[in-house]
Amino acid sequence: MAIANLLKDVKMLPEKYRSMERSEMEARIREIKEKLGDDLFLPCHHYQKDEVVQFADSIGDSLQLAQVAAKNKKAKHIVFCGVHFMAETADMLTEDYQDVYLPDMRAGCSMADMADIYQTEEAWKELQNIFGDTIIPLTYVNSTAAIKAFTGRYGGACVTSSNAKKMVRWAFTQKERLFFLPDQHLGRNTAFDIGIPLEQMAVWDPYKNALEFEGNVDDIKVILWKGHCSVHQGFTPANVYQVREKYPDMKIIVHPECCREVVELADDNGSTKYIVDVINNAPSGSSWAIGTEMNLVKRIIAEHPDKSIISLNENMCPCLTMNRIDLPHLLWALEMIDNGEQGNIIQVDKETTREAILSLDRMLQLA
Repeated sequence: MAIANLLKDVKMLPEKYRSMERSEMEARIREIKEKLGDDLFLPCHHYQKDEVVQFADSIGDSLQLAQVAAKNKKAKHIVFCGVHFMAETADMLTEDYQDVYLPDMRAGCSMADMADIYQTEEAWKELQNIFGDTIIPLTYVNSTAAIKAFTGRYGGACVTSSNAKKMVRWAFTQKERLFFLPDQHLGRNTAFDIGIPLEQMAVWDPYKNALEFEGNVDDIKVILWKGHCSVHQGFTPANVYQVREKYPDMKIIVHPECCREVVELADDNGSTKYIVDVINNAPSGSSWAIGTEMNLVKRIIAEHPDKSIISLNENMCPCLTMNRIDLPHLLWALEMIDNGEQGNIIQVDKETTREAILSLDRMLQLA
């Protein structure tokens, strides 16, 4: 479900939290965490603000947090510091006695909303008419529960930027062609890395309900949904050229949600976890330009004073929807739980969950 459809019933942050001092909020959060103990679990994505990350019980990328959510059987309350599709995934992977909360229900994902389930079903009909039963769908976990269910229904699976190559290779053992949603850049970069030439990749435009491709359609191996990450699309070849000119010895590492041209020009690319691991293991004195979300880049810079690190685009803003989770919203969510109130709970219906779990399980079994 698109985040816009959820906002009609969203409660707004009570005014009292807007005027509280940071120290007061932090003390209250610590108090509630200590009181609830194992009944509370707080997973946190790498892109979250430091003010929130400090309270995380687990920090990771989408794959790591999906695995952690699936394994956690103790917590009755899972307060997910991320965005809507992540909380949906956590709800589907956890038990019925566990509730998943999103501190700010407006924390969506523009990429996930680029793949509407109705457009996707229409696209599937058209693609079946063109290619017959030769296609398997894969969806990036940055997608709605409905899209995950769609891939589960048709024999496909989820992927993350950490396991995309493994999952794309698996997909080609199942069918001749791949339909990749919703991020065209991750799909293109991953397929190229495993040996699929760009000339065998097409783009599906959901607004025109048409295939963008020049040549013989029989040559198509990968159909890419025309979606993208608004953050990673902000890194351009010009940014790479500027860094190369100013810092000739600096290495450039980017996320595969960046466009193909940027990935080709970079020295390395990989998932959020991969980027973190590469910098952690890099020698002291090394220099890096990182092409990913600004909150994470700033945290990496702070954690590695012995290295020279910059953002590939220093004018880049943090992910705006990730940034909706802040101390006031986190405290509000925790106080609702502490007071026994119902609010900001993410629930996915049973049928959508059943089909989406097929897709998620196929990923987790291979991850």
